[in-house]
Amino acid sequence: MAMLDAGMTKLYYTISEVARLIEEEAHVLRYWESEFDSLRPRKNRAGKRVYTKDDIDTVYRIRHLLRDEKYTIDGAKQMLKKGKRTGKELSSNVEELKEIRSFFEKMIDRANAN
Repeated sequence: MAMLDAGMTKLYYTISEVARLIEEEAHVLRYWESEFDSLRPRKNRAGKRVYTKDDIDTVYRIRHLLRDEKYTIDGAKQMLKKGKRTGKELSSNVEELKEIRSFFEKMIDRANAN
């Protein structure tokens, strides 16, 4: 599930950047770290959290399960452990794949036209 925009090119993001990106407070992210084993951002030399793209994808997934799908913390933990995708997430993935396919078809058509 690609949650980050294609324009985001940094390798690491601060907790405040991630909080702003997902529209949650930083303390919520710290709480989620204590609850979800799959969310463990590394810390830099200064002891500050640094989030990778994978960490941010996990945060988006947790937020989606808790806020959009209305799972409890325990329910969201189970969904993450099972690796199950919800209906909304699957339909979003299908749309994304359709866009990618369309892009490649256009590229092939341009290459064949030359």
